[in-house]
Amino acid sequence: MTTLDLPTRRSTRVAGVDIAGTEWPLYKLEALAVGFLILVALLVVTGTAQTAVLTAAAVSTVTWWVRLAYYRRTSP
Repeated sequence: MTTLDLPTRRSTRVAGVDIAGTEWPLYKLEALAVGFLILVALLVVTGTAQTAVLTAAAVSTVTWWVRLAYYRRTSP
């Protein structure tokens, strides 16, 4: 008989902010803020929603993953 031993996930606490009784990790709020700023800036510069929305979504996603990796690496 063989067994499969999957590695367990490390549970690391990251900095969070309490919003309406729910703790939001800081990296998520940072990604949303950066995405919103990019969205508004591109809407003003280009005037097209398509470019602004797609670019803001891409920047938010990259910010989300990069900040998550940063917080996981620096947390004790």
